[in-house]
Amino acid sequence: MTALLEAFNQTTYPVTGHSKYTVQILLEAFRDMDGSVESDVYGNGKLIEDFQRKMADFLGKESAVFFPSGTMAQQIALRIWSDELGNKKVAYHPLCHLEIHEKDGLKELHHLEPILLADKERLITLDDVVNMKENIFCLLLELPQREIGGQLPSFAELEAIASHCRERGIKLHLDGARLFEILPYYGKSAAEVCALFDSVYVSFYKGIGGIAGAILAGGEAFTEQSKIWKRRHGGDLISLYPYIVSSDYYFEQRVGKMGHYHESAVELAKLYNECAGLKTNPEFPVSNMFHVHAAIPKDKLEPIFLALYKETGIGLTRYINVVNDSLSAYEVSLGDRFDKIPKAQLKEAFDLLKQKLQAIVAE
Repeated sequence: MTALLEAFNQTTYPVTGHSKYTVQILLEAFRDMDGSVESDVYGNGKLIEDFQRKMADFLGKESAVFFPSGTMAQQIALRIWSDELGNKKVAYHPLCHLEIHEKDGLKELHHLEPILLADKERLITLDDVVNMKENIFCLLLELPQREIGGQLPSFAELEAIASHCRERGIKLHLDGARLFEILPYYGKSAAEVCALFDSVYVSFYKGIGGIAGAILAGGEAFTEQSKIWKRRHGGDLISLYPYIVSSDYYFEQRVGKMGHYHESAVELAKLYNECAGLKTNPEFPVSNMFHVHAAIPKDKLEPIFLALYKETGIGLTRYINVVNDSLSAYEVSLGDRFDKIPKAQLKEAFDLLKQKLQAIVAE
């Protein structure tokens, strides 16, 4: 455990997330559960089927399948579309999860060929898609684009990209790991956003805060194929009910709070942007998350945070990443914890942070 993580865990008011990640998450979800309810068995049974139907309706799709992981769900979605269209090329952002976090699973397991669109620092645009020279079977869009701070295209841009893909017979897949979190910013329902996409993946352990699990949704024929591939991938566990119950419980607890989490992120980003040497990306968050960029190296920023945590009891982040010799950065994602922080105490902490940073920046 790093010194910063240990200090963060000992603070009275950690800023990010919902709670400490312990088995209490599961215990709370099962607290009022009827112990006689039958579990799912290899993807069948009322427990899993009811939740799949509930999520299909929420996302505005014909059908949905529960998966143990989004990594499995998305690779399978792209394999299905590739087989249907007889094409191996899929386009997505250079910082797409499939490209940088999955050990080339898409390439090694399914032999698909990614086409990287746009620069790493910006979103995919309609021009990128229209001017693409490669013939692709699918375009994957991540909403929000996590690795660049959770940025979003305008809804009009999204509609234009979807229209272009439909006209050219290109499937459009949504990496909606954080879909619930962006709905307040767009002012749209999940079904309205998902209507633009042929297939959709959503996560239940990020903003929702369950223990694990994902939903893959689309047309009936698509999801039936996904069940076959789920079995091939070893995703049909004898039972998935701990994931399903916690997903459903925290979905009900938190999906209606996403607008509030977004407002909290806007409030916190404003405090960060008043600090010398710090700026948020985006400047005005479009969900409950953003990135903090520091014009200060990690070895100088970390001692400031350690002292701040000790003096104020407020923990801003559990880690700091090195960008280069003079820059550092970290991600902020807000949930239930933020409301527990006394506003006056939060302001005092940022006033103290400003003083500490000013001394470093002035060097």
